[in-house]
Amino acid sequence: MTIHLSDLPESARTLLREQTIELPSWAFGNSGTRFKVFPSPGTPRNAYEKIDDAAQVHRFTGITPRVSLHIPWDVVDDFSDLAEHARSQGITLGTINSNVFQDDDYKFGSLTNSDEAVRRKAIDAHLRCIEVMHATGSDTLKIWLGDGTNYPGQDSIAARQEKLADSLSVIYENLAPHQRLLLEYKFFEPAFYHTDVPDWGTALAHVLALGDRAVVCLDTGHHAPGTNIEFIVVQLLRAGRLGAFDFNSRFYADDDLIVGSADPFQLFRIMHEIVSFGALAPTSGVNFMLDQCHNLEEKIPGEILSAMNVQEATAKALLVDRAALAKAQAEHDVLTANQVLMDAFSSDVRPLLGELREEQGLDPNPLAAYAASGYFERISAERVGGQQASWGA
Repeated sequence: MTIHLSDLPESARTLLREQTIELPSWAFGNSGTRFKVFPSPGTPRNAYEKIDDAAQVHRFTGITPRVSLHIPWDVVDDFSDLAEHARSQGITLGTINSNVFQDDDYKFGSLTNSDEAVRRKAIDAHLRCIEVMHATGSDTLKIWLGDGTNYPGQDSIAARQEKLADSLSVIYENLAPHQRLLLEYKFFEPAFYHTDVPDWGTALAHVLALGDRAVVCLDTGHHAPGTNIEFIVVQLLRAGRLGAFDFNSRFYADDDLIVGSADPFQLFRIMHEIVSFGALAPTSGVNFMLDQCHNLEEKIPGEILSAMNVQEATAKALLVDRAALAKAQAEHDVLTANQVLMDAFSSDVRPLLGELREEQGLDPNPLAAYAASGYFERISAERVGGQQASWGA
């Protein structure tokens, strides 16, 4: 069934108009696989050019007004100047991501390392990220750790958890009152016997111990096959600790592919729970972000399509007949309840979103509009020479 903007109630249209998605700066560099990273024309050579490319995504979608930074990948001499550059391009700087997984000192862990000097180095790296937050106006520090072990007996799991709790508390105490800590989890890789923050329960336990301004980041690629991610979404919402999504898709493990490319129905189910809980509103405290790499496809179109896929899943979730669903659930009418969801998921919301973009003065087809803009041809000619930004740079 084809759906038009007028088919949605005004409250749902308002939620769609207000929806925003944060972009990752690293998506615009050369990245995407542990085997081979393929360079591509027009790749940014520094953080300023990454911001320029992120601004193009917002220019054509209208829903991506922020870009996350990764430190030290995006280090510049003057972060205040970088923030001003972003504003001049019509966007702002968002979440600041720490990196304590690439330095040789972190071979046996960072915030969990048994060596006090290494732990201090990792803590100090996060304190520098907080300084970046002050300079850019960011209110969120996101922490993902590669910490863990490969062999039973390699280290004490309990001792590492205590060290992690102590390290996180030092970082948390250095945040300003308006800033928050966002803890991400991942059940394996690069550690294969045990990971120090492997799941939502571990992440939740640590943030609850820290305080009200500590929340959990749910990366949709960071789960074992078959995991019911929307169940985790609900549990974190109930606890008041779902701080953000890192949207991507995967087929086998943490593949960081375009969101909605592997399982669009899963993305719809997640957004259905978000809408049902009232967490789509800008005041909910839940930040919708992308965490993706583009190794084969062009990077800017890849991010445009990702934003469009999230927007489509959201529109479908807003179409769910919640009164009919509640009635079927109350009557234990299993098939009708399922069909209510499937009717919304099967709807064609592309005309609806095209109308929404036209209402906002945008081209209804962002991918085609970007292709016709000539931006890719221009940056391919201009960005010749110099070191292209890549995973880890």
